Amino acid sequence: MELHNDAVIYMDNNATTRIAPEVLETMMPFLADYYGNPSSMHTFGGQVGHALAKARDQVANLIGAEPEEITFTSCGTESDSTAILSALQTYPEKRHIVTTRVEHPAVKNLCENLDRLTGHKHRVTRLKVDADGMLDLGEYEEALTDDTAIVSVMWANNETGVIFPVAEMAKMAKERGILFHTDAVQAVGKVPINLKDLEVDFLSLSGHKLHAPKGVGVLYVRRGTMFVPFLTGGHQEKGRRGGTENVASIIALGKACDLAAERMDDENTRVRALRDKLEEGLLAAVPRSMRNGHQTERLPNTSNISFEFVEGEAILLHMNRYNICASSGSACTSGSLEPSHVLRAMGVPFTAAHGSIRFSLSSYNTEAEIDFVLAKMPGIIESLRQMSPFWKGN
Repeated sequence: MELHNDAVIYMDNNATTRIAPEVLETMMPFLADYYGNPSSMHTFGGQVGHALAKARDQVANLIGAEPEEITFTSCGTESDSTAILSALQTYPEKRHIVTTRVEHPAVKNLCENLDRLTGHKHRVTRLKVDADGMLDLGEYEEALTDDTAIVSVMWANNETGVIFPVAEMAKMAKERGILFHTDAVQAVGKVPINLKDLEVDFLSLSGHKLHAPKGVGVLYVRRGTMFVPFLTGGHQEKGRRGGTENVASIIALGKACDLAAERMDDENTRVRALRDKLEEGLLAAVPRSMRNGHQTERLPNTSNISFEFVEGEAILLHMNRYNICASSGSACTSGSLEPSHVLRAMGVPFTAAHGSIRFSLSSYNTEAEIDFVLAKMPGIIESLRQMSPFWKGN
């Protein structure tokens, strides 16, 4: 299949995804026709409440949870903050948090702010990663103490796609009576998750990472887990999150979860094969390039590649001339001139960390798009290196 000259090649799905057409079709009636408040007593509002209940079932089915364990929020960041702050309020005598050096800013910055704003009353242990972006479970076990209130470890890294051993880590925390939270924003819909088989207490997900709209998320709270709301107000979400529900987006998220379950095999076969073709082709065609992240313990859609002696921002600008969309890292940190904190934690050389590009695919990507990128990228890198004072053609 050939590409149109003005076609946008979108490979930035870890930043956000397009709304699936089926999802848009499902949500539109709740913007225009069924606009009642789901908390109202009349039938017009009640039918909206029934639609919300269905969406709750759909989300629960995707992650192996019970509907009553699903709380709708505005985004993954809110869900992360709610889980961590709830644990600290539930166990005020405990002042220790265990996390990693490669967390998303939603967790990373919250922990830094807690440490600073409370006069260092809260102690944060940030686990190291190795050159492949993997954690050391021995270091993790040593970090757990009687003072640990909560562990917060992402399921999969948003920049490299590296998957952490969440099941084992949650079990180790449970054995010590410690709450366990995982930011699964990047993992949900890409890898199978069954919370009935895990010792996870809190899990965060975000709609716009799996082809639902922006502005809707979920916090899973395991049944029986002590919980303190972050947003208090009305009785919505059984008192766990005040504020009138974002009805249309929640219903859209429910439909997106159904689609994610249907497309899971495609994500882990065809999309993975496209990712591998792109990655292997770039590494073979571009000298002094390197993959960042474990070769196999990764999300099926994500490839982070460093091109030495060039700047990531310059690469992206040249890619943009061909309507190729990717990222130099997390969309939440790409405005910074500093190298990615994830790549720094992995020990990626300075000459390579600045030239890292994250390609993140979805089920909408095609082989023709991969071929187009492979045809254009070597020339882009070569032209930029010719302008670099650090490139000597080696």
